[in-house]
Amino acid sequence: MMRSVPLPFSMVVDALGAPLSIATGMTFPRLFNAVALDSRQVVPGTLFVALKGEVQDGHRYIPAAIQAGAAGIILDRDKLDDAIRALALEASCALFPVASPLAALQACAARWVDAFPSLLRIGITGSAGKTTTKEILGSILSVGRRVVMNEGNYNSETGLPLSVFAMRESHEAGVFELGMNRRDEILELAAVLRPSLALVTNIGSAHIGILGSKEAIAKEKRQIFSNFNRSSVAFIPEDDGFADYLAEGLEGPVVRFGPNSLPAYGGVRDLDASGISLSWAGEWVRVPLGGEHNVRNILAACAIASHVGVSDGDIRKGLSTLPVLFGRGEVLRGPLTVVQDCYNANPEAVIAAIRWADSIPCEGRRIYVIADMLELGEHSEEAHRRVGQALAGSAADAILLFGEASRAAVPVLEEAGAASRVLYAEVNFDNLRQKLRSFARPGDLVLLKGSRGMALERLAADLLPQYTESRGEVS
Repeated sequence: MMRSVPLPFSMVVDALGAPLSIATGMTFPRLFNAVALDSRQVVPGTLFVALKGEVQDGHRYIPAAIQAGAAGIILDRDKLDDAIRALALEASCALFPVASPLAALQACAARWVDAFPSLLRIGITGSAGKTTTKEILGSILSVGRRVVMNEGNYNSETGLPLSVFAMRESHEAGVFELGMNRRDEILELAAVLRPSLALVTNIGSAHIGILGSKEAIAKEKRQIFSNFNRSSVAFIPEDDGFADYLAEGLEGPVVRFGPNSLPAYGGVRDLDASGISLSWAGEWVRVPLGGEHNVRNILAACAIASHVGVSDGDIRKGLSTLPVLFGRGEVLRGPLTVVQDCYNANPEAVIAAIRWADSIPCEGRRIYVIADMLELGEHSEEAHRRVGQALAGSAADAILLFGEASRAAVPVLEEAGAASRVLYAEVNFDNLRQKLRSFARPGDLVLLKGSRGMALERLAADLLPQYTESRGEVS
């Protein structure tokens, strides 16, 4: 991970408040030209941050970073030794020994954000729909403003700090999603971005295996408002069970969004695989994003856009030019139709995808490939049984379950008398691939839905090789 950025040396020193390790007479750069977390991406003039992860420890690669031309190294002070000092001295590389390199990275990013006080900073979090809502809002705001956003889902403890380093004087608005994989991560990210407007898409079951309950998830997600003051604005879904809790104690205005809270919203029609026709301020606009479940994401983005003064015409224009997002409701056409909705998964999202696939016109059979939902912990079996119930009541002609956890859906399907529709329920990907390859035929509709770690998009290469080769998404 690397971000090109003209980062002042003095800004890093001020942000860290830590003693430098610089030899007498050593010169240092006025600017770092990049921040990197991977030594293989270091170029001359880079600030390298040595992070310790579950698998790799960046401190092992400090010599490689120095050799590649790093001008500065942020490292754990307990890992600083004579060998590193000698290498840094020889290469005129400044060392920043700190208590936590991760916290130091976030502090530098927060200081960079401070350099753009006029930038409209918007934060988005939630259990589902963060990236989609961010992309919709970015498309709308880009009609009349220069906008900076996270790339893809760079929304983590390291991804968000690297993303804000993309801010420049020319930008007028920043739209950033905040994700989490542990407690207090949203709190840390909110301290980096300090959004003046922030939105929670929903409170669902994603990451319930980490936090233990939906109440704990709501507590974590509401931390996006932790740096709010009286001028900050919170956007909260009108009918979420945790809506009142999310709004509790906030100093600034709270805006509820949803079909009943936005006067300009006039309903939807022609819900099909290629998109949604949505009425906004009395005129219909075609949004190239399928699925009724995405209506809420659209309305979330429209709520913020309206609040910041985007005209109804520009909102419609931004909606109509929304780019298709990889793995998020992509509908791939060829001899058969593939609904590639496998970027991430939780029970609510999987059930919504099943309902959407049920509604898509299909000349042949409906084949639903459902893979494990990860990070659900002790709630995993119950969640996969819920998916089994949705599958039992779905229009699927054939069901393929992939992964150990997904097999919990089989007894539910059997109890519902739908066992005959289960074509495959195993954990071997090659067997799944062969079964689907031999079964699918022209005219069929294939739904691919599962957590990102299950990589179901690999199946699209078998079903539509020409598409996937040209896109380069599947290896």
